[in-house]
Amino acid sequence: MDFDDNKILMESLTNGEEKAYKFLLNKFHRKLHAYALTLVNDHSMAQDIVQNVFLKTWKNRSKLNPEFSIQSFLYKSVYNEFINSYQQNKAMMLLQQKYVESMQHVVETTDENSIERMLAIINKEIQNLPTKCQQVFILSKKEGLTNIEIAEHLDVSIKTVEAQISKAYKILKEKLKDNYNMMLFLLFHPAHKESH
Repeated sequence: MDFDDNKILMESLTNGEEKAYKFLLNKFHRKLHAYALTLVNDHSMAQDIVQNVFLKTWKNRSKLNPEFSIQSFLYKSVYNEFINSYQQNKAMMLLQQKYVESMQHVVETTDENSIERMLAIINKEIQNLPTKCQQVFILSKKEGLTNIEIAEHLDVSIKTVEAQISKAYKILKEKLKDNYNMMLFLLFHPAHKESH
């Protein structure tokens, strides 16, 4: 059965076919986790959000509309889960919310192949960073370590860590140009000191 066909996938899910659910998990888990990370900037919270979305999707599978895009449905569900989880958080600025909503639109209107291509370009540029710079950047943005943890891990000062992260942003901004904001969105929440 061709689960890449949206309608077949949706109908199979509605009928409670576990193979379709497993396909859904395999295809979208990593992408949704990356997206959730841009919203919360915390690996375990992002994981919780994505797990809740998949559980709710399966639980309410009989209500799925085969005419709807499952990708859009899942991205919207992650965003809604995020909003529901953090409604109490008054510290979330309106500006940040607007940014998230506008980038949500970008994700929904960009096809999967474009996002994959974009990620490939971004990862290539990260690999091209100077060694120390790349090491610090990956520990910070992909592994989710704090600057203090990175400083201890690499046995360097916090100032050095901050300088390397700033350097990485500067290089990536220069290299990626128009794709820079998409990089921030796809890889992590833009909660760093550098102005854009």
